[in-house]
Amino acid sequence: MVALAVALAGGGAVAALRPPNAPPPEHSVAPTVEPTHAGPVQRPPAELTYPPDPLARLANPATVALSSRPVQRALALFQPLNQEYRADGPVRILGDDGVVRSLDVVTPAPTRDRGGNEAPAVKPGVLSPDGRSIAFAQTNELILVDLATAGVRRIPLHGYLELVLWSVDRVLVGGDDGAYAVDRVSSASTPLDVSAWDLVAPDPEAGREAALVEVGGEREGLLLRSRTPRDGAVRTEQRVTDGMLPSPYRVNEFYGRGWLHGERLARAAWITSAELDGAEGVAVLDARTGAVSHVLDLGRDRWKACCEVLGWDDRGAVLIRSKPGGLLRWQPETGEVTGVVRDLTGTVALAG
Repeated sequence: MVALAVALAGGGAVAALRPPNAPPPEHSVAPTVEPTHAGPVQRPPAELTYPPDPLARLANPATVALSSRPVQRALALFQPLNQEYRADGPVRILGDDGVVRSLDVVTPAPTRDRGGNEAPAVKPGVLSPDGRSIAFAQTNELILVDLATAGVRRIPLHGYLELVLWSVDRVLVGGDDGAYAVDRVSSASTPLDVSAWDLVAPDPEAGREAALVEVGGEREGLLLRSRTPRDGAVRTEQRVTDGMLPSPYRVNEFYGRGWLHGERLARAAWITSAELDGAEGVAVLDARTGAVSHVLDLGRDRWKACCEVLGWDDRGAVLIRSKPGGLLRWQPETGEVTGVVRDLTGTVALAG
């Protein structure tokens, strides 16, 4: 199961990972789609089924502390939040043994930017693909937690750091002040010339020399870039294209974390649909050419930045965090959407 992250819809990549300015409208979210709707554009009907799934335990309360019972591999993290979008209790760790643990060895502070805007430290990408470590971006430092030993390392850095993702043997961490690559073993850090907001999480199966991928921009200016893995220098740059989608469908802007699975890239987006310019959606595109191949049209009447992508599973399905709602699984090849966890008030990170 690939690490995934929470999708927010509405006003740009930065806003997608920060708390909303006002409470969202009350709408229940239960998207699903008929398996026969396998065209490039797929829409969610009304009801959602919930097949048995190990991740469903993520909604359960913690029964033991990490310090008293470390875990070899975590499947997911969950940070409960209150109505003010602040931490409501310790981070929960769902282990591959089915036990939900509380993170008691460190309490990460909210991330913040120069303007004082805060967001929860648990975001998509903080849990390593192997489920053995957590990386928390913090102001002027990176915190690494070893889940097998419950050990904590604090690595001094500089700036208002807000986002992390794991790239093979390194942790990439950054914010509006720039980004760093931090060696997982030695803790050595190197400045990296990339956008922490638009950087795509690599496929866990990719080698250390695989290119970094970045996708961002707006409307006609949407760009897909590949960068050298060690210094972030641009290798290739091309436009994101919508030619495989029926008119008037198009991607307007991406938000949240993007995720690679082989040569496919999934990321939440605001789209132009048959009914609305600015609808919520999830797009899948070819990471080599930038061509958008599938769009899940989530329509109107949803929270701003409702549906961030959290990653891919090993069967090629996209995992999506629906707000309000829970965790969803979308199979672009068949159009099938099923529920994973019903209602989660908080942020989620998944492992590969």
